[in-house]
Amino acid sequence: MEPASIGQNVIIGEDVSFGNNVTIGNNVIIYEKTKIGDDVVIQDNVVVGKQPSRAKNSILSESQKLPGAVIGSGCTIGTSSIIYANASLADDVFVADLATIRERVTIGEKTIVGRGVSVENDCDVGQKCKLETNCYVTAYSELGNYVFMAPYVVTTNDNYMARSKERYNHFKGVTIRDGGRVGANSTILPGKVIQEDGAVGAGSLVTKDVNTGEMVIGSPAKFYQKVPEDQLLKNQ
Repeated sequence: MEPASIGQNVIIGEDVSFGNNVTIGNNVIIYEKTKIGDDVVIQDNVVVGKQPSRAKNSILSESQKLPGAVIGSGCTIGTSSIIYANASLADDVFVADLATIRERVTIGEKTIVGRGVSVENDCDVGQKCKLETNCYVTAYSELGNYVFMAPYVVTTNDNYMARSKERYNHFKGVTIRDGGRVGANSTILPGKVIQEDGAVGAGSLVTKDVNTGEMVIGSPAKFYQKVPEDQLLKNQ
C-alpha cells in the first residue's frame, strides 16, 4: 500500500511496507524492509532503517546486516531524526526533531523522545516515558515505564574511560525502573540502578543505586528525603 502523502526527493527501499494514511515529508530516506504502521507522520529529512557503521577502532564486533526498523501506528518522527535498522517503536511514540534512536532499541507505547535525544544501541525504553531535550541514554541501558529524564541528563557505561582491555568485559548501562525520575544536568555512572519511584535532583552525580521511593541530591548524590506521597506513581 502506498503512503497517503509523499513529499519531494523521497527515497524508499525495497520491501518497505506502509499502513494507511502515512504522511512523508521532503528529503526522506526509508531503507529496505522497514515496516510502518497506520497514521504515521515522517517529517522532512528523516532517515529510517539506516544500517549502523563501525569505526575501524570500535570495540564492537562486525555485525551482519540487521532487519528493518519497525514504526508503530500513530507515531510521529520529527525533522532530521534518524531511526536505525532493527529499532522498534510501539504505537503512538513521538520522536522530536534531531533525535537519534540506534539499532536494537525498543521504545514503548506513547513514549516521548525529545529534541536532540540520543538513545544508543541495545536499550529498552518502556511505555509513557518522557525523555526531554538533549538527554543521553547510553548503550545497554534499561528504562521502565513512566520514566522521566529532564534535559541534559547523561548516562554512562564505561568505568574505565576507554582505557585498558579489561573494560571490554564490564560495559554496563544504567537501569531506571518504573516511575524513576532524573533532574536536569544530572549524571548517572555505569551500572547504577534507580529503583521504582526513585528521584534524582537536578545537577546530581549518581555514584550509588537509588532506593525505591527515595530522593537523592548532590555530587555525589546522597539521600535527601522520601519522595512525597502525592508524587508516587501509584497516586498519579
